[in-house]
Amino acid sequence: MARVGSSGPRLFDPAKALIRRQVTDLFNDASKGERPILRRGDALFAPDSVAWRVNGDVVTMMIGGVSGLLLQMLHPAVLAGVWDHSNFRADMHGRLRRTAKFIAVTTYDSAENAVSAIDRVRRTHGQVRGVLPSGVPYDATDPALLAWVHVTEATSFLNAWIRYAEPGMTPADQDQYFVEMAIVAERLGADPVPRDRASAEALIQSMRPALLTDDRTREVARLVLKQTMGSRTTDSASRIIMQAGVDLLPDWARRMHGLHRPLDLPMIRAGATTMARTLRWAFDQSPNRRVWPADVIHYPDAASHDRSR
Repeated sequence: MARVGSSGPRLFDPAKALIRRQVTDLFNDASKGERPILRRGDALFAPDSVAWRVNGDVVTMMIGGVSGLLLQMLHPAVLAGVWDHSNFRADMHGRLRRTAKFIAVTTYDSAENAVSAIDRVRRTHGQVRGVLPSGVPYDATDPALLAWVHVTEATSFLNAWIRYAEPGMTPADQDQYFVEMAIVAERLGADPVPRDRASAEALIQSMRPALLTDDRTREVARLVLKQTMGSRTTDSASRIIMQAGVDLLPDWARRMHGLHRPLDLPMIRAGATTMARTLRWAFDQSPNRRVWPADVIHYPDAASHDRSR
């Protein structure tokens, strides 16, 4: 049998390419002209940054994204912003896709494009305001609210990475991740912005008195957790990701949502681990993992069949 990566036939290349195409279709809407994001040498973060390491792992980012979203919506103002100003009921997949694209652009695209993406989101936030059912006004530009969204998201991404990719990640690297992610959070207008793991966890704890659940919380959580990916195979993967996201939540947050760890938790964790390793294998040495110079803005034609997120 030919060795993978040798000069002979690379037997697993078709399987790898198929997996990469499926991931590409999941994160990019071709009907809207969306294309995968190149990893650029002139990105906001350096190629050896912790952000590049954590934010490029497809499975852990999806698991962390689910967990982060479930945490975020426990804040009534975040929930109201989604409820009043988005079409999440009809397009939850689109919302998740846009979040993934924002992370990819701000991490790997050119610094100029990253800043433009951040500024667009900030302008959008300026239009999101209203009144809670309790009569209290809310505004998506509130620095404390933005800090809640940031810290829950960053913590969830990091926790998923540690559980399913790097269990031995050093405390210094964990702190460095918050230092790097603070660049995006501050430009979005968040305050306070934690710069280490301890500060992030303290901020989450400090916000707990403001959190609550109601019928709207349960409705949004239901829509998040019932998301599918379009086929029997990918729907099985979706269930694993959603349940792994629930498992990743702090105990108190699961209780607030009325959720429980899955009864088949060992199988869920094993499935998530296998899925994550399989996708890393599929993307290894693909064009997605190259660092491209500033003058390359699209994948070369020779690699066009092999695009990835």
